[in-house]
Amino acid sequence: MKKYSFSIDIDAPVEKVWHTMLDKETYKQWTAPFNPAGSWFEGDWSKDSEIRFIGPDPKDPTQTGGMLAVVEENKPYEFISLRHEAEIVNGEVRIGENASWVGAHENYTFSEKGGSTSIGIDIDLDESFAEYMIDAWPKSLQILKELSEKAE
Repeated sequence: MKKYSFSIDIDAPVEKVWHTMLDKETYKQWTAPFNPAGSWFEGDWSKDSEIRFIGPDPKDPTQTGGMLAVVEENKPYEFISLRHEAEIVNGEVRIGENASWVGAHENYTFSEKGGSTSIGIDIDLDESFAEYMIDAWPKSLQILKELSEKAE
């Protein structure tokens, strides 16, 4: 497993970026590059809670798949840390099925300066997923930027 980092600067206050990133509806929009068929989450972002990231299986759209994670830390408008625990296949949690993800961390760091927000993402990746994620993360962050910078 290797750590990868991604970042973006967004011309919007940290509170708006935070809520855009974590809101159920806007989450579906900014995460589209990870799964063009759509994805969503079940659960919440509070510390110590389980959260499921789910979407149609790209190989078989009649099936769903995803990951189960635990929110290890949530400091509003500053930091979120997720620890991936298991793979989800058609609603069934399969611990150890995709061992390369178990224990992997995904960390989000937010900082605001002068009304703009910088987001840094640090993620542990198995090399078999690295190319896919290196392609998807910048696209997703660009969508998050566009959504966050929209006037309300």
